[in-house]
Amino acid sequence: MCLGVPMQVLEIKDDMVTAEIDGVSREASLMMLGEEVAVGDYVIVHAGFAISRVDPHEAQETLRLMRELFTPEDMA
Repeated sequence: MCLGVPMQVLEIKDDMVTAEIDGVSREASLMMLGEEVAVGDYVIVHAGFAISRVDPHEAQETLRLMRELFTPEDMA
């Protein structure tokens, strides 16, 4: 199953971010994102790309729902 997951940006270097959620870090390209992001922002990460910036409250609600529906293995 492929999911876009809200992740918090920890670091930005050139056109890449390091983002984290629940202790899991991933690198993602900013190539598909048409807006500025800053450290601390939440982005939807899908298939190695940050595809949209998301409001922190919306990100937390989405994550809460995902945690109810999926096992940790589903979200890895």
